[in-house]
Amino acid sequence: IAVTTTAFSQIQFDLTESTAKWSGKKITNQAHSGSLKFSSASLSLDNINKPSGIFTVDMTSLTNEDLTGEYKQKLEGHLKSVDFFSVDKHPKATLVIKKVNSHNNNSYELTGDLTIKGITQAVDFSLIINNDSVESKLTFDRSKYDIKYASGSFIENLGDNLILDEITLDITLQKQ
Repeated sequence: IAVTTTAFSQIQFDLTESTAKWSGKKITNQAHSGSLKFSSASLSLDNINKPSGIFTVDMTSLTNEDLTGEYKQKLEGHLKSVDFFSVDKHPKATLVIKKVNSHNNNSYELTGDLTIKGITQAVDFSLIINNDSVESKLTFDRSKYDIKYASGSFIENLGDNLILDEITLDITLQKQ
């Protein structure tokens, strides 16, 4: 009988209880928020010189949580359309951990490759490992992923219709 062991332990997650809460704002500070579900998640930071982590988000799970009824449906449809995340063509987004920049107890500052709409960009983010969960806050610039709708990076004179490029994700991955 062959026995295989891994040098570093992977944290196991309960994906049904794990969430990524997103928020975006207009120049007027009007904001929308919602959630996304993970389709897979793996993480091992036992060896900070060789970190391992791949997180996949199911973009078809994108929901809005600050509107109801027709407005909720319209916003969700618009965010899934080619104006924003092109979910039909790109149903998954991924984050692959590349390096640990700093480490203090259970808190890590990391760099990873974030892929949205088939475009990969490096992103820095923080991660805290708790007894029952892993929490992270990640902010990315949507304009770097060819999401141009009402973006001041691509269109001038939008006035109050300008949507800020920064999207914030508050992530909670529940441990099994």
